[in-house]
Amino acid sequence: MKINQKSYRNHIKNGNFTQVQLLGTQLFGVYKKTTYLCPQISRKSRIRRKSRIEKDKKDMKYYTALTIAGSDSCGGAGIQADIKTMSALGVYASSAITAITVQNTKGVYGIQNVEPEIVKGQIEAVMDDIHPDAIKIGMVNDCDTIRAITETLKKYEDQFQHLVIDPVMVSTSGCRLMQEDALDVFIHDLLPLATLLTPNIPEAEILAGIKIQNVEDIKSAASAISKLGCKYVLIKGGHFGGNEKIDYLFEDGKLITSYRGMNIETRNTHGTGCTLSSAITSYLTREMDMNTAIAMAKTYLSGAILAGKNVKIGEGHGPVNHFFEPKALFFK
Repeated sequence: MKINQKSYRNHIKNGNFTQVQLLGTQLFGVYKKTTYLCPQISRKSRIRRKSRIEKDKKDMKYYTALTIAGSDSCGGAGIQADIKTMSALGVYASSAITAITVQNTKGVYGIQNVEPEIVKGQIEAVMDDIHPDAIKIGMVNDCDTIRAITETLKKYEDQFQHLVIDPVMVSTSGCRLMQEDALDVFIHDLLPLATLLTPNIPEAEILAGIKIQNVEDIKSAASAISKLGCKYVLIKGGHFGGNEKIDYLFEDGKLITSYRGMNIETRNTHGTGCTLSSAITSYLTREMDMNTAIAMAKTYLSGAILAGKNVKIGEGHGPVNHFFEPKALFFK
């Protein structure tokens, strides 16, 4: 007997169960052409089956990540970009806000730090309840906040698999986002906890204490940064000119691979660093190895830039299109 989906529902409702062929309809999320329905199920059996389904649902868990970063009021970078990226890649995003910025696409006009105890409390609340698989750290503005984050994360080191740090020091518009006296605390306290550090060229110069003008300088900088205690260092070559952009991945100071991408002409580059590090964190959360996570994150970022390159949001550097190809949340 061939029926359409409306007739199928009527047969279910009326208890007329027989062999049924569905015409291109979707049954329980899986496309099937033929399904076999048994005689009417007893009420007791239905209750047992419903109970079993509900139990299975309770045992399911999303892949989860935590972002610790500052808030961007125009939504293109910071905690907003992190949450958008993680959500678009099918990861449940939780957050701890370190600072509130007054900014738009044209610039940053003010920064208000969140009290270190509140930052600590946010992290503890998430770690004790959500149990994120991976953590990403973005903007950390002052010494006390960095110390609070470091001390808190050390208590939970055995709970998460990866810590990705994006050393946000200067915004796209050129505003300094980390206080000068906080750099030493960042290097000596927080950086050694990282699985991966993702500096751009100017940030790598500050961390390594050298000027970077070519690939050999990048190798020297990575070697110096690795000695600070971080296993993986991804130095982003986007600040070099040319039609091709190359990022370099180092493990324990040794170059292991590079990632090439074409330059996309657009003003909409606000939050690209936040987006890339959050994408890497998302793929690591989904149990991919470091090389695969970075490669897929690079592909995602290129797609997001390309999808939003001609869209005007604000009068300055606009955001990327984080939701050009969104995913549903993935289950473990």
